[in-house]
Amino acid sequence: MWVRSAAIRPVPAHAVLSREALEGVEEWLGDDEATTEARLTEIFEGLEERQPALAERLGTAFSRCRDEVAEALGYFLGLTMFRAFEEVFGERLATATPEALAGAEEALTLDEELRGGDPAEAVDSDDVVAMEQPHVVTYIHEHIDTALELHADSVDVDAVHAMYRVLLVELLALSYAVEAPEGTLALDGGEMLA
Repeated sequence: MWVRSAAIRPVPAHAVLSREALEGVEEWLGDDEATTEARLTEIFEGLEERQPALAERLGTAFSRCRDEVAEALGYFLGLTMFRAFEEVFGERLATATPEALAGAEEALTLDEELRGGDPAEAVDSDDVVAMEQPHVVTYIHEHIDTALELHADSVDVDAVHAMYRVLLVELLALSYAVEAPEGTLALDGGEMLA
């Protein structure tokens, strides 16, 4: 799909995360509530150690959230996404700096403003992110849709949307933090040469 303009820069092809990576983390988390909670705590501790700025940003978002469903979604999806990036990209996943996170947030905000000011624009900013990381955005949408369906009478939809936005910023920042594989040369537009 062609997008007329976007403030969100492309995600390099070498940083695109597969659906299988996310499902693998979810499978590892397991079905047992105690095991899942312990493993999510383990992931968060790793996040604090290896991505301190991202851990602080997520921790702040969780503490400000006044809706249990939105907070649980953000916690689960944010940690699952981080773990999948770590497992797939390993040492190639650089630390996302506070400046990188702020840049991803600013790009998303600017993109939303560009699209909101153009009545002919048919593509939302999250659609642009989905073009860059389709498997992750689809995975996030599926979990949000399920939670909204299960908790339709009690969930604060605005809180879920705010958490969704935090997850998009995390996704962009982690995507941009993935370094190119050794022996490749990046070209404009995120394409690679071997």
